[in-house]
Amino acid sequence: MARKQDIDSILKNWTFEPGEVAARMVRGADGRDVLQMRIEMGVIQLEVDGRPDGERPGGAETYYDYLVGLAINEGDDFVLSEEQCAEADREFVQFYQRRLCWLALREFGRAVGDADHTLAFMDFSRDYSPSDEWTEAHEQYRPFVLFQRTQAAALRALEEHGPDRAIEEINAGLAKMKESYDSFEHEEAFENDELVERLVELRESLRQHFSLEPSLDEQLAAAVASEQYELAARLRDEIAKRKHSKA
Repeated sequence: MARKQDIDSILKNWTFEPGEVAARMVRGADGRDVLQMRIEMGVIQLEVDGRPDGERPGGAETYYDYLVGLAINEGDDFVLSEEQCAEADREFVQFYQRRLCWLALREFGRAVGDADHTLAFMDFSRDYSPSDEWTEAHEQYRPFVLFQRTQAAALRALEEHGPDRAIEEINAGLAKMKESYDSFEHEEAFENDELVERLVELRESLRQHFSLEPSLDEQLAAAVASEQYELAARLRDEIAKRKHSKA
């Protein structure tokens, strides 16, 4: 008799909930930890290190690393081929799926690491893109990746260092998102972005919950915006002193 290969018992005992990310860490048959994510028609299993599908493209840890090696060898003439673009998209999807799992499991440091991989790969893909259309099709997702990275970095900072550091991470992430929109001359889109609003709400809820005053950087930005240049100068001096004391 053939060995049972269906996953009926897994699906029966792990209900799929639309709109929710259900993830868990389990121990594989060989003792290694693996991630699993419940989807509507089954389960996705991902490796916790390296590339989520466990492959080593061309012997490299990820397809991004493999492409970087090719670009170094070929120099300025390197441009992503149609096949390479398709393989890049595969890796983007895999890291997105694992990032969702890390966020659901509150593994914020690992979520930041996977987001950094995606952002670096996006930079590479933009630099070696075969066309403006392909670049724009991918750059439209940069604010979303930055949002997830900022969210994860802020919550990690809150756990490890406290609310002040979390707010610093949010402000840094918002600046990166604005930079992304500005590069495509979409300044109004930044102001109206729901993801931006969610980060601002998180920042203000932290400030209210922990009774925090605006940071020196925020006070400086407000002083410059209102043309209070003497106050801005004093704030710059104070910021410089604090940075020097931490060095």
